[in-house]
Parts: sequence; C-alpha cells; structure tokens
Amino acid sequence: MTDTTDDILTLLPARLKEARRAQGLSLEAVANLSGVSRSMVSQIERGESSPTIATLWNLTRALQVDFAGLLETRDAEDRVEVLRARDVPVIDNKMAYCSIAILSPPEDVGGHEVYDIRFQPDGALVSAAHGPGTVEHLTVLEGTVVVTSGTAKDYLYPGDTARYAADVGHAIMAPEGAARVFLIVKTGKPRPHDGPPPPPGDAAKDAPVKNP
Repeated sequence: MTDTTDDILTLLPARLKEARRAQGLSLEAVANLSGVSRSMVSQIERGESSPTIATLWNLTRALQVDFAGLLETRDAEDRVEVLRARDVPVIDNKMAYCSIAILSPPEDVGGHEVYDIRFQPDGALVSAAHGPGTVEHLTVLEGTVVVTSGTAKDYLYPGDTARYAADVGHAIMAPEGAARVFLIVKTGKPRPHDGPPPPPGDAAKDAPVKNP
C-alpha cells in the first residue's frame, strides 16, 4: 500500500464527519439518505471500517460533496482559490430582465449558492417554492428592490439585507429602476431523490449561460 493510499485512508473518516456536520445531518439522517446503515457510517467516521467504492459513492451523494475532492490529498491547506471576473458564468435571463452571475462553485449547487444579480428597470425574478427549510439572504448593492415571500412583502434599499423563507413562492423585483443585489441561497436538509433547486427565478433554468 502506498503512502498516498495510507494518507487517504487516514483522512477519510475526518473528511466524512466534517461533511456531515457541515450539512447539519445526524448519523441517522445520513443513513436514510445514503442507504448505508447507521452503524456502518459511525464505524467509517471512527476509522474502524474502510468503505467500499460503492458505499463511499452513496455517502458522498448523500452529503453533497465532491467524490474526487474528498479523496485527494491536500498539499497545502493555506491557499486562495480565485474566480476571475472574466470567468464567472452568467445567466442572461431576458424574460426576467436581469442577469445572474454565479459566484459559488458547481459542487455547492443545492447547498450554499451565491449570486450577483443585476436587474434592468421592472426586472423581476419569480420563483416557486424550493425544498423545505430553504432560506435566502439578500443584500441590496444598488437601487431599490421589493422582496416577497409567501404573503410577506418589503422594500429594500442600498445596504439593506433581508432573510426570508424560500420554501414558499417568493420573488425579487426592481420596480423603481435598475438594481443590483447579492443573493445567498441556503438549501434546507436534503431528502432522498431531491434534486438541487434551479438558479433564482423559474425561467433561469432555461436561460443561456455565458461568460461576461
């Protein structure tokens, strides 16, 4: 067995436990989501059992973590990952009169998503309910926006921040001119067979993605 393999087996229990805690999941919840028994999950996290590839695959899917990233050895923990402005993917949502820059990495889809949204005058992102427990955090950078969540509604101005339920119908609108917002979508605990939510605004899933 190589040193690299030894390193992977040494790091794996801690990596899995970190991923589970980051999702706020209990051992029982991971077992239900992955189909791996609770006792086996516990043994793997304690380093008392080495999972098969199939078991590890089921666990990474349940925890919504990258399979390769979980196994890779990290040469340096101190590093800065940079996404240059020219490389940021942007959804041009013509139906909603806005553009949505996706700032979070692909592996964060369905977990912790970050967007920079620019509205044209009268732009509006109207979204159906996301999964149970999903919330959105929105900060206005420029202009004025109206946020609705279920029957609740409020006006926001530059520097204002709103936190609201996104597991009900919700919307972000710019009725008074151009606006720009910073949006974080925090998805609730996953359920079996749940897929990740689409980008903000129901029409966004069909809009083209481009680089600015």
